[in-house]
Order: sequence, then structure tokens, then C-alpha cells
Amino acid sequence: MSKEDILNGSVQYIKAVGPKRAEAFNKVGIKTIKDLLFYFPVRHIDRTNILSASKAYDYVLNGYDGELTIIGKVIKKDHRRFGKREILKVHFRDESGFFECVWFQSAKYFINVFNEGNIFAVSGKPTTSKYGNLQFAHPDFDRITEDESKSFLNTGKIIPIYRIPKELRSKNIGDFSLRKIINNAVENYAEQLEENLPDYIASDNNLPDIKESVINYHFPLSKEKLAEAKRRFKFEELFYLEILVALRKKQYKSKLTGHSLSIKTHLVKDFLKTLPFELTKAQLKVLSEIKNDMMSDVPMNRLLQGDVGSGKTIVALIAMLIAVDNGFQAAIMAPTEVLADQHAKNISNYMKKLKELTHREIKVSLLIGGQKKSLRNKNLEDIELKEADIIVGTHALFEEKVRFSNLGLIVIDEQHRFGVAQRGKLQAKGITPDVIVMSATPIPRTLTMTVYGDLDLSIIDEMPSNRKPVKTILRGEDKLPDILKFIKDKSKEGYQSFIVYPLVEESELLELKDALSYYEMLRSTYLKNLRVGLVHGRMSWQEKEEAMLLFRKKQFDVLIATTVIEVGIDIPDANIILINDANRFGLSQLHQLRGRVGRGNKQAFCILVTKEEIAKRSEKENKELEFMSSSEIEKQKAAIRLQSMVKYNDGFKIAEIDLKLRGPGDIFGLRQSGFPEFKYADIITDSKLILQAKQEAFKIIDEDPELKLPDNQSIKKILTKNYSDNLRYSGIA
Repeated sequence: MSKEDILNGSVQYIKAVGPKRAEAFNKVGIKTIKDLLFYFPVRHIDRTNILSASKAYDYVLNGYDGELTIIGKVIKKDHRRFGKREILKVHFRDESGFFECVWFQSAKYFINVFNEGNIFAVSGKPTTSKYGNLQFAHPDFDRITEDESKSFLNTGKIIPIYRIPKELRSKNIGDFSLRKIINNAVENYAEQLEENLPDYIASDNNLPDIKESVINYHFPLSKEKLAEAKRRFKFEELFYLEILVALRKKQYKSKLTGHSLSIKTHLVKDFLKTLPFELTKAQLKVLSEIKNDMMSDVPMNRLLQGDVGSGKTIVALIAMLIAVDNGFQAAIMAPTEVLADQHAKNISNYMKKLKELTHREIKVSLLIGGQKKSLRNKNLEDIELKEADIIVGTHALFEEKVRFSNLGLIVIDEQHRFGVAQRGKLQAKGITPDVIVMSATPIPRTLTMTVYGDLDLSIIDEMPSNRKPVKTILRGEDKLPDILKFIKDKSKEGYQSFIVYPLVEESELLELKDALSYYEMLRSTYLKNLRVGLVHGRMSWQEKEEAMLLFRKKQFDVLIATTVIEVGIDIPDANIILINDANRFGLSQLHQLRGRVGRGNKQAFCILVTKEEIAKRSEKENKELEFMSSSEIEKQKAAIRLQSMVKYNDGFKIAEIDLKLRGPGDIFGLRQSGFPEFKYADIITDSKLILQAKQEAFKIIDEDPELKLPDNQSIKKILTKNYSDNLRYSGIA
């Protein structure tokens, strides 16, 4: 019988967990011996601190709050009933004194476990009873037999604590019994495990082998051994992720042929002359990187990062003009109809000015879901017949009906809203077009090394010189009348304002402000002398665009809105944004909303309004995240978000904090990105290990892209077995 058969066979498994319990284990996904071996603890308790009873008593008197282990002999036991309650108290002694253990539950079971004369190791948090005795309540314990090396399973060492789902508890599988089952599996079957990492990778990175790692993850001989085991599994997980990333990048760069473009005319120079501003040094640097990519016959696959308002769209438009100048079409895809429509209008305006200067017409076409059928068909025809040079759209660009004539460049705005598979669908519309993916949500370095590691990185890390940092202020709800007066007064200076609400209309379930109710109330009370508009998610995109257009034309002084304005909306004179119930918004979302103001040269204001107690708590919350415990962070998340907004304007700092608060999956849509979720690694704290794994993986794929070398056969085997869904993007499937 092979090792694989043993680890996955039903006979050994049934024997290990017991036939009556097998069904419960199956329900929680533990169906084989191998599953048992990799059902790792959620945490460990250090019970290596074995003391005498008298020493333990001194510890308690001095305020010790940790766990201790004492070994003693049972001298007597008391079993008492108080109505329906039963209490068991067992008295022990060692050479230095006495101690007692008490159980308020399951007394009937435990009374038969402890017999006079038996010796036990007892572990738990010690206290003193009302009579001053050293006491443990519901401790863990081991009976000490002649073979002491086999006796310690729950005490006297570093003890694993497992998650025990209700399905297991219903079959009376608790901490003791699960620990015993897994211990037996580890002792009898860990030796059967086959290595997942090539020997040279494990050796070069000082990683223990898989057998030793499994043993020490469950029942570590020391804290150091536990740390080594955890590091090994983190590295393995990151290594295979980076192998996939490296394969994808190699596939794109080496197996696909791109278009080698050139600067054919003065089109870009002429376009720059039409701009009412000069590009920043950061924009020029990024443009140079993009231009070099486009001139190469290797397809461009570049991530363009930049904070809200840093000028990514202009850079992307210049890249599109290079493509158009070479006879290609260019497409830009946005996540919402409103943003796509705005892109189309802005680009069309730029092209009108360019035509006035050069007499060259560059046609812009818009393709979004809510268009009239006749207009949509006309646009589809223009795209297919190359009557359209720059095509703007939403995910409607994915559709089979969209046939590009000669697609040379794709720009994807707000990259984190689209997955790898979606990106691939659009790329398939052309013969290996160049690709720029843009993100106004700055992506922390650890994520650019992993999820976006197949993309070359360009960063616009400079804001236009005329921009003043937005002043962010946190206020309690009782200050709302003063804030509304401030908005009214500022409107006399030409300021326009957004007032944002979390809901479209009133909800019975949520005590949150809504846009519709407050639109009616504000324009008849506090803002009755101002022109007030409304935009929300239930409107059609045409209605939203109409409201935004009137606001841009200064037909409204104030726009009441929901988060439909979160991405990309550009109103130069909107310089105040009031966000109600700000504690209910995510940090990244708050930063995006703040980015709707401060796009001109006036001082802009972002006013966060929340309940009084949250505002006061936020003002006190000044500790850096690194110095807060996970439980503190969990309790104070809203306060941390709001205080971070007040303290920082830098989107990269905001993104790092948001990553720590929420995790990468929630922020960047990684669950649709074609990569597995992390089981062991922490993308926030394991940045050094990520870099180490990346260097190893990229070196291997650079030297052996098809994994044909004997040393790398095991890598290919693991990829085929465990990551087959991801291989279709990598080129070796």
C-alpha cells in the first residue's frame, strides 16, 4: 500500500477517529488521516512552567496571571449537590503543600477519573479560594503513569488548542479527546507524509522537513520548534503562490508577442500643449516607463498606482494617444456607468481642443449597459469598423458582441474591482494588446509582490503643485447645525459641497441617516436658500449623469449623495464634503470620498460626522496600530478608522491601516482574483518571507519556465495537483 493510500484510506481513518465519530468529522471536512494531520491548532498554551504547590501559591499572591502546572497526588475528593447543581472538589498534595481542583460542570464524569493515590499533572490559571487555598477551576490534567514520557498530553508542555465545531461537540469530542485523536495520528502517520518542497529550497531557506513541521505544529518540543514549523508552512504557501505569479508573468512576457509602437507624429506633444497645467515629475517618470513598454515588442502588463487626484487618467490618455497614433484602437474600462460616462465626456473635451490645434479628429465612443439599443448598435458598428479610436466602457466591453478592429491598448480603471479572469477576457479581444491597470486605492507593497506580482509597477507619488491637502475634521452629531451653516457661508465664496449619507432611504433595521429624507428636510430648512441636488444608486445612470452635469455646471450649490460619487467624480469647485454616519464607512471608502474634493486650488474640507460617543472615543484613540492588541483593534475599529482619516492624507498610509483592519480579501476583491486564500501566511506581518519566497520562485521560473528540470518535477506535481484552476493563466497547464 502506498503512502498516499495510507493517508487517504478509509480503514486507517475509521480506526483513528472511531466509526461512531467518523460522520461528525466528515461534516467538518476531516475525511482522511491526512486531513487530521493538517488540522492545525488555532493557538498554543505554554504549560512548561511546572512548579511546586508552595511556589505556585507565592506566584498567585504576587498577582501572576498566567498558567501553571503542578504535579500532585489525590488525597481526597468532595462531591456535593446544591439543588440541581453538582460540584466536585479534588484535593491534592505534593512535597511542598496542598492544592485543590474544582469542577462545576460534568462532576459525574470527573468523580470517576480521580481516585485516591493517583498522581496527576494539573494545568490552568491558579487562584485562591475564599478559604485562602490554592485552587484551579476546570483545569486540564494528565494522569502520570510509570512511563512519564507518554503521560504529558494536556499539561507540562506547549499544548495545542484546536477549533472544535459544534458537529464534533455534539459527539462529545472536546479538547481532551480531539488532542488524543490527533496525537495518535501524528505519532502513527506523520512519517508517511511526502515532501512538498524540493530539497534544495528547504535547505537554502533553513526550513524543517514536512514531517518534523507537522509534529512540531501540533505538539512542539519548544517555542523555537513551533516558530520554525509555522514559518515552513507560510513559506510553502507563499512559494507556490509566487510560482504561479512568476509563471503568469513569464507566459505574458516570453510566449506572447506584442506590438512594437513608436512616436510617429507630434500628436502627444500637441496634446500636452492643450493642457492648462504641466505634468508633475512623477507623471513624466511613469510616462517614460509606459512609453518604453509600448515601444518594445514584449506586451506591456503594467500596474499604475497613484493616490486620488494624482493624475493617472491623463497619463493613461497619453498612452492611448500613442496607440492611436500607431493605427490602433485603445479601450478604457471603468467600474461604473457614471465614471465611464465621465471619462468619455472628459476625453471628448480633450480631443476637441486637440482637433482645434491639429485639425486631426480622434473619435471617442462610449459603451455601457444602460444605453438605448439604437445608440448601442451604432457604437458597436463604429468599434468594429474602426470609426472609433478610443472606446470607453464598463464590463460591457467584455461582451462577445464587442468586436474591436485593431485593439492595441487596454486601460482598466480601479483594478481591484476586476478579477484576473475578467482582465483576461478583455485582453483576448485583441492580438496581445498592451495593458495598463490603474488603482486609486494604493496597494501595499506586500500585495504588489503577491497578487499583482505579474504586473510591472509604476507609481505616481506626487500630487499636482496647486493642490492643497484636504483638511479633515471629526465632529459629533450635535455640531451638524454649525457645519450646515459653514456650508451655507462658504457657498457665497463659490464653494460647492457634497453631503453624503450611507442609505438611499430610511430603513427600519438600521439607525442610519438616508439621502431621500434629508434631501427633503435640508432644502426646506437649513439649506432652503441654496440650490440642492440629489444623486443615489437607485437612479438610472442617465439620471445620475444629469445630476452630476448640473452640479458641474454650478446649477447646484449642494449635492446630496450616497456612495455613488465614491469613484472618479471630478468637480473642480466641490471643496466641502460632509460624510454622515462616517463610522459606518470603510477606511478606503472614506479616503475615496475625501478625494472628491480638493481638486482645484482652493482649501478643501472633509467633515466626518458620527455619534457623540464615537467622536469622543476617536479623539482619545491616538495609539499606533503596532502597539495595540488584536482585541483592542477589534473593539476600536471605527475609532481607528476615523482618527486615521484625521491624521493622514497619504493614501498609501491609509491603505496599510485598512489592510491591518480588514485584511486583503475585503479590500481588493482577492476572492475573485484567481488565487487561493492564505491559510498560514499573514500578508501584513510576513513581508520579509513574501520577498524571500518571491525571489526563490522567480529565479526558478526564470531558469526553468516549463519546470522540466529533475529538481523541479515535484513543484510541477504539486501545482498540477493543488492549483490546477490557476494554471490556465500560467501557460503550463
